[in-house]
Amino acid sequence: QVQLVESGGGLVQAGGSLRLSCAASGRSFSSYAMGWFRQAPGKEREFVAAISWSGGSTYYADSVKGRFTCSRDNAKNTVYLLMNSLKPEDTAVYYCAARFPGNTIVRFTADQIDYWGQGTQVTVSS
Repeated sequence: QVQLVESGGGLVQAGGSLRLSCAASGRSFSSYAMGWFRQAPGKEREFVAAISWSGGSTYYADSVKGRFTCSRDNAKNTVYLLMNSLKPEDTAVYYCAARFPGNTIVRFTADQIDYWGQGTQVTVSS
């Protein structure tokens, strides 16, 4: 079992920045690929970013590429999502996700996730 707890969401103006954190507890955090999804009202949950167990591989949705950065600190069992140049369309509940094994982030899709966090709200005002 892996428990995931997100933090760092909030209200920010367009163009601003936020850093989300996801603290993991349980078994072998470093064995898991980690990532972020988001879900806006009335929309399906969508992929945002993923990172391999070592942090050596990352992958981003086109909509956030160049603005968001996903990183992890295995010593702290934490994964981060740094969000810059935020836009109103980034408004959503952001979910942390874990998938085993951690050596690949190919097809990091919602149906492949083993564990989810409870979500944290990000609201970007125009």
